[in-house]
Amino acid sequence: MVSNDRDFLLKIAQNVRKNAHTPYSHFPVGASLLTADGHIYTGCNVENAAYSVTCCAERIAIFKAVSEGQTHFNQMAVVADTKRPISPCGACRQVMAEFFTKNTTIYLGNLNYEILAVTMADLLPSAFKSDDLSI
Repeated sequence: MVSNDRDFLLKIAQNVRKNAHTPYSHFPVGASLLTADGHIYTGCNVENAAYSVTCCAERIAIFKAVSEGQTHFNQMAVVADTKRPISPCGACRQVMAEFFTKNTTIYLGNLNYEILAVTMADLLPSAFKSDDLSI
């Protein structure tokens, strides 16, 4: 990992958004995810003609990492071509809450290099968590 994780993760997220499959919205998003042991997983949004099965960049990065046995994450960066730093959708926030601690840092950015650093607690302060289940 380079000396500035934030800038490195944002650059990776910006580059991977070029791989997005967005024939309907034309709104590519890229995400990069740093695991606790230093691995980086990427994701880009993948659309489908049946809109409900479309998957966002954030969830793809997390699902790729989890599918390879990674469940402890330090930071995430998300980038899109927006007027303000991109913000994850509700579904992504819920998936992030499943795997991130309340203090996990998420860098939200755009192509103008405007960056907003938030924590998971900032994004979803009252997340539904496994502790809420009566199991």
